[in-house]
Amino acid sequence: MLETIKEQIKSTLENFYQLKYEQEIGIVVEEPKNPELGDISIPIFSVVKAMRRPLPEVVSEAKEEILKASSAITSVSNVGGFINVCIDKKLLAKDVLVKAIELDSNYGASSIGVGKRVTLDYSSPNIAKSFSIGHLRSTMIGNSLRLILDKCGFETYSINYLGDWGTQFGKMIVAYKKWGNYEDICKDPITQLTNLYVRFHEEAKEHPQLEDEAREAFRKMELKDAEYLELWRWIREESLKESAQIYDLLGIKFDSYNGEAFYNDKMDPVVKELADKNLLKEDQGAQIVDLGETMPPALIKRKDGGSLYITRDLAAVFYRKQEYQFDHILYVVGNEQKLHFTQLKCVLQKMGYDFADAIEHVNFGLYLTDGKKMSTRKGGVVKLYDVLMKAIQLAYELVAVKNPELENKEEVAKAVGIAAIVFADLKNHRSLDIEFNLEQAVKFEGQTGPYLQYTSVRIASILKNKGFDVHKSKIDVFEKPHYFDLIKQISLFKSIIERAALERAPSIIARYLLNLAQSFNKFYSLEKINVEEETTRNANFALAKATRIVLNEGLRLLGIQYVNEM
Repeated sequence: MLETIKEQIKSTLENFYQLKYEQEIGIVVEEPKNPELGDISIPIFSVVKAMRRPLPEVVSEAKEEILKASSAITSVSNVGGFINVCIDKKLLAKDVLVKAIELDSNYGASSIGVGKRVTLDYSSPNIAKSFSIGHLRSTMIGNSLRLILDKCGFETYSINYLGDWGTQFGKMIVAYKKWGNYEDICKDPITQLTNLYVRFHEEAKEHPQLEDEAREAFRKMELKDAEYLELWRWIREESLKESAQIYDLLGIKFDSYNGEAFYNDKMDPVVKELADKNLLKEDQGAQIVDLGETMPPALIKRKDGGSLYITRDLAAVFYRKQEYQFDHILYVVGNEQKLHFTQLKCVLQKMGYDFADAIEHVNFGLYLTDGKKMSTRKGGVVKLYDVLMKAIQLAYELVAVKNPELENKEEVAKAVGIAAIVFADLKNHRSLDIEFNLEQAVKFEGQTGPYLQYTSVRIASILKNKGFDVHKSKIDVFEKPHYFDLIKQISLFKSIIERAALERAPSIIARYLLNLAQSFNKFYSLEKINVEEETTRNANFALAKATRIVLNEGLRLLGIQYVNEM
């Protein structure tokens, strides 16, 4: 309701200035930094400047119009260049609680995406390498964004664009033929293959001709050499088994696992179209698209005829446009790929396709260890599976101490441990680098996923076997600051979700949930919930119930499971 009133005020004032003065003036409606001034604040200086009229006249006129915006507005005042609005707290509280409880998990749903399709390209691990902690960012940001966009009415399609093709396989094949052992690889495929990959790069420092051998091996793959393709298929199959374990633990599913190899037969038409449109140029034997003086050229084909990432991504864009008819196509990929996606859009624009503007690079920072980027080439990778298992074990130890009688300790520990890792990532804005520290990631106090889960469990305990009627609540209590602060937090849920969707930022929801949990725990510390007086008890239980609904739904949107006991 609070957000509705804000929109009503904004619309009322903008329409007024348009109709009376034929001026389009954007009105900002916010909350005052000092709650004692009111519930809503409108900076009026921009209106004064646009209309070139004295401040008192503009304020007087605006106050009169604001009072017409909603029957829930009780008073309007001004301090300097701000108009402050007070609303009926009791009316707001009743409206928020009834809606939250009646809608349950549907509370906060939005229609801003109805009729629009979005494809999301995320996770996309490289085959034959361990699923590292570094893949967590793309995986969890992408998964959360999909859930958030679904909540906003978008029709979404999730794509795991597997790194199952490319020169790295040439390197792997060369390494296997020189130093590999079939029996050892069968026993522990990923570890052995990763060791071979690391050894290749160490050996290549002393023997640079290995790089040429790798390029030649990959060329044979592209020429469909039977031996090389069979080895590739085996490596791919074994790698996917490890990925499947990770996705099962995280509760993640995809609509498509079409990786780079899927587009092997779809690149030639793209290259031909580029040639037909006179966009291809030869540069030292390679085929490029010139993107002007301010940007490096897009390399379409190497001198030896081998394909490149951008060629494959162009083929993928055309396929996805035909398959999904997307309005937006999101690539949840690291900051370091900014140039690649800029080039991709530019090539599409040069080809004359307006859907180039639908491409969005949802960038994110790195996981660092001791301030340095993790690298599979150097063997400095931290395996995500090991991290998750360690987190679950630590969570189990904590739960066993807190509640030794809990029957489903293993199930709860799994949810808590994964929540600790996932939330430690998503609470940070995606564009930032994160220093990875396992001990810090699995702490169970402070600004953590388990803290949110525990708050939800606390509320579940309060409400256990308790009946209440939200319609028979004593609404006077909601005028108390700690009550109303919690009501305001709950009322913001829909706008928070919409903002997270539009900014492609799950961290907005994560931070909001921390504020919500803190507001509830403050309320809990100041009030006895299960009081004798029935209407007050109904109000308290309704507030607790609404808080848990929002908390649990918010956790779900982050890809985190809530629990009922801990």
